[in-house]
Amino acid sequence: MIAGFRTRIFTPSDVLEACLDRIARYNPSINAMTTFCIDRARAEAAASTERWAAGTPCGPLDGLPIGVKDMQDVAGLPTTNGNPLMRGNIAKQDALIVARLRQAGAIVVAKTNVPEFGAGGNSVNPVWGATGNPYDPRQIAGGSSGGSAAALAASFLPLCTGSDTGGSLRLPAALCGVVGYRPSGDVVAHPTRPVGWSVISVLGPMARNMDDLLLMLRSIHGADAGDPLTVPTDPARFDDIPAADLARLRVGYSEDFGDLPIDPQVRAAFRARVQAIAPHVATCDPVDMNLGQMDRCFDILRAESFVAAFDPTGEGSKDQFGPHVATNVELGRSFTFHDRAWAHLEQTRILRTFKTRTEGYDIILLPTVPVPAFAWTQSYPPQIDGTDMDIYYRWLALTYRGSLMGGPAITLPTGAGEDGLPFGLQILGRLQGDRELLSAALALEGLFASSPATRPQIPDLDQLLPPPVDLKSPVTHPPVAPDATPDHSVQVGSAV
Repeated sequence: MIAGFRTRIFTPSDVLEACLDRIARYNPSINAMTTFCIDRARAEAAASTERWAAGTPCGPLDGLPIGVKDMQDVAGLPTTNGNPLMRGNIAKQDALIVARLRQAGAIVVAKTNVPEFGAGGNSVNPVWGATGNPYDPRQIAGGSSGGSAAALAASFLPLCTGSDTGGSLRLPAALCGVVGYRPSGDVVAHPTRPVGWSVISVLGPMARNMDDLLLMLRSIHGADAGDPLTVPTDPARFDDIPAADLARLRVGYSEDFGDLPIDPQVRAAFRARVQAIAPHVATCDPVDMNLGQMDRCFDILRAESFVAAFDPTGEGSKDQFGPHVATNVELGRSFTFHDRAWAHLEQTRILRTFKTRTEGYDIILLPTVPVPAFAWTQSYPPQIDGTDMDIYYRWLALTYRGSLMGGPAITLPTGAGEDGLPFGLQILGRLQGDRELLSAALALEGLFASSPATRPQIPDLDQLLPPPVDLKSPVTHPPVAPDATPDHSVQVGSAV
């Protein structure tokens, strides 16, 4: 798109109208978008069009329409977090990540759907309803950045924001066939993180390909005084990242993160991807990823953050939250100071064991989702390969275990699974090894694109089934002004 603006093949206004037309036609079937700021977006697109005509774009994203996860503030729009009590919570100013995107010239079009307060891997809530998968709207899009992932897969917008605690970027990216990047804790400043010294929750970019993701990352990375985990770094930290030399890449892999239950279909799909990669890299070896008591450690750290956010005094009422948030708060109330101390000690041991076990490897490959996509009417899979899930988020262990190390992780689309829906490959990097991970991801993206078996899929939105009768949302698509004549020749393609 930026190249099109530069060569005047089309304008930011043309692209915005094409996006709005596509959203109006297809969003009712998947419900990825929630609230809109169309008039402001049109005015900003018109101003961007004038800047490009004059050869004076204001930044690297000038004129690009974006979506913002409905847990991040956009001035003038509600930040509901999917909670009925927050319907009227109109943001007075942009969140830092949004402010940086807008400063780079991006145009916010809409908010994207989430589970209530981001709790869970299924983007359904009592305010906006459920988000369906663009490949089959009867199936989940994932969460908590499910609306962002679905909007990208449906080509509603070229870029969207996300966040990740236990897999909220990676899981929906895998299910919807897009790219989701969880950076190291020092990369994207997160000054609204409730527990400011914890590396569990991070913000990150989502896109349909690596070039778009890197374009967005260059505008949002950087330190902020409100986030103690960030420190000033080179502004060009993510400029000019080359694709890694596959022939020199040292790859480790684990199909179950040590001991997790994995659906046989997922194991087979993952093994096929490893076999496709192995002939092209220097080494491709299994690695023991049973690093410690990862699940109990995450339980305590996650519950700690939920108590900090929703029950800091110990006197809050669980009635104002949905069952997932209430479960986390109740779990937090059950832990002691000694439990918390143990969890922080164990997280440190896990990080050090990970460093030792992965010595000699540049990246570690894993599946992202342990089961094929399931119906969005189901909150979570109660059982995986014969193992019962003891809490609603246990099925996210493939991603939340990776969160414990504090390092970068990314999910790349790699064709389809046996069910015909996208299959996402998760890649872990070394702590603060973000640039190296992104370089490896660029190389692997190129490798996957060279084969029909692993090439990213594109959903056929014209074949979408009608939305289920109970997929309801007060706002499912924006009105398109009667005098607007969308240019159907404009393709909502790559941001670059």
